[in-house]
Amino acid sequence: MANAPKPTTVKKESSTASNLFATLTIPICIIIGICIFKFILGDPKNFIDDNVENLPKVGNYAGMAYKGGFIVPILMGMFLMVIVFSVERFIVIGKATGKGSLDAFVKKVQSLLNANNIESAMAECDKQQGSVANVIKSGLKKYREMEVEPNMDTDQKCLAIQKDIEEATTLEMPMLEQNLTVIATLVSVGTLMGLLGTVTGMIKAFGGLANSGAPDQAALATGISEALINTATGIGTSTLAIIMYNILTSKIDKLTYAIDEAGFSIIQTYASTHK
Repeated sequence: MANAPKPTTVKKESSTASNLFATLTIPICIIIGICIFKFILGDPKNFIDDNVENLPKVGNYAGMAYKGGFIVPILMGMFLMVIVFSVERFIVIGKATGKGSLDAFVKKVQSLLNANNIESAMAECDKQQGSVANVIKSGLKKYREMEVEPNMDTDQKCLAIQKDIEEATTLEMPMLEQNLTVIATLVSVGTLMGLLGTVTGMIKAFGGLANSGAPDQAALATGISEALINTATGIGTSTLAIIMYNILTSKIDKLTYAIDEAGFSIIQTYASTHK
């Protein structure tokens, strides 16, 4: 197609921007997690006698989290990553959906196609905007081109329209799935990091029990605290990542279904009106 290079360029630019976003977001979230851990959770006021070496004050959850050890800031950074990447994907998917209701838009396009009003259907795409509208408009342009194509039969023209819609979808839709891999990775990594913190905490706890004479109660408490805090934070991170991943993928599936539904209507309309 003559207009193929333009969307390809846009796709490459968007992909580069998305990759840059991910590259910057990951270390920034880790740094923020470390800062929260050091300056907020590690505030001396959270501990007995205002000394971070002592146990946390009774009921002070910030101090308890600080005693979770060096894994805690990493898990906090990962928790922030899930939030940031989820918000970013919601924004991208929202833009892809367009300005109005997606279901209403698809029904309006189908109604205009049934009336063989291609120009009005394209005008609706311009109003809706977004990736779905762009794909449908590309198919409608091909529809109009095929109406004046003298060297192809109806089946060949329908295949040409279908191919054009598939090509437009290939250019538009993959951008919606970028950075979802980060969220999917955090589902597993969050749990594993929490498990690592649990193991290190239990090592410290058993180290307290292994002391000669009376067990070191402070070391035992610190070790158990580290184990439980890391477990809870890791599970929380993974849980949020799973929820966000499923919500986002369901939204992308809805967009894909809308494109397939409208594309089928375009092809069926052409086939029925050009028998």
